[in-house]
Amino acid sequence: MKNCKKKILCGFLAGAVLFASGCGNKDTQDQAKVQRYAWPLGSSSPEDTVTQIYAEKFAEEVERLSGGMMLISVYPNSVLGGDRELLESCKEGDIPFVVQNTAPQVTFMPDVAVFDMPAVFETIDEVREHVDNPDFLSMMQQVYGDAGYVLLGYADQGFRVMTTNRNVQSISDFKGQKIRTMENSYHMAYWKALGASPTPMTFSEVYIGLQQGTIDAQENPYEVIVSNKLYEQQDYVVETNHLPHLISLIVSDEFFEGLTGEQQEIIREAAETAKEYAREQSDERIASRIQTIEESGTQIISLNDEMHEQIRELCKPVYESIEKNVSEDLVDAYLGDMKGVIE
Repeated sequence: MKNCKKKILCGFLAGAVLFASGCGNKDTQDQAKVQRYAWPLGSSSPEDTVTQIYAEKFAEEVERLSGGMMLISVYPNSVLGGDRELLESCKEGDIPFVVQNTAPQVTFMPDVAVFDMPAVFETIDEVREHVDNPDFLSMMQQVYGDAGYVLLGYADQGFRVMTTNRNVQSISDFKGQKIRTMENSYHMAYWKALGASPTPMTFSEVYIGLQQGTIDAQENPYEVIVSNKLYEQQDYVVETNHLPHLISLIVSDEFFEGLTGEQQEIIREAAETAKEYAREQSDERIASRIQTIEESGTQIISLNDEMHEQIRELCKPVYESIEKNVSEDLVDAYLGDMKGVIE
């Protein structure tokens, strides 16, 4: 994997040289005017996902706005490394751009755990409204800036939901279920609060884990559940909607500061367009994914208001834990008018 990554990065460096020198006999000043750039963008997600759509739309817009003078190539499926490697390489400037879920970033930027506050929002439109709040977004940009990144925006894949073979109709139905989660302490704390038994597991092992009964359940956005056919091994999808599955687009601060003002503006404008497009695609794809699941015979369960209130009550220790480790101002800016929901 490391050799593959090095070859790709070396290829881009060579490409940049070719773009700069492939102008025939023109003088240096003319060469500078027609110089083009080819930069890698890394992701750990598969091609058929909103993450890939977000990344590709961003690359497309950068090329369009720059008149073909700035090029970005997207590398999905962890070709350039897993989430941790991508973050490290981005900070060092080796991989300028990264598109990824926010959960793995908590280790590098503890304040990003503000997004791990469970069961707060009822609709994804509410989440987007709060995430796009200028004051909150400015604070988050400072968080990323302090860590060596420039935050260009957040798209999403809707909410994370649960799949299981148990017909969940009450809080007691969560009890004892061995559910696969990401290796995120706040995610695990949420499921423990509901009485379940969270089990971190490499994602590649989830399907066979469900098939063999190593785990009883798992949680992911609809997009992932369908693209990986996880519903085939589960009788129910429970719309816990416990967390928004946010996708960040970031760029190395060192790399970004080395660009001209015009180039920076192109990147910011492209990122904004890509964010809106990815959100639209997410909404359309979720509806399609739900239809696929229902047609397979897997039943979708929506939790009633009473259960949501019970879950929030059980989650108070999780809220308190996050509030101890995240800036109070950041939490207040994120929650806004929803602050009363967790109190």
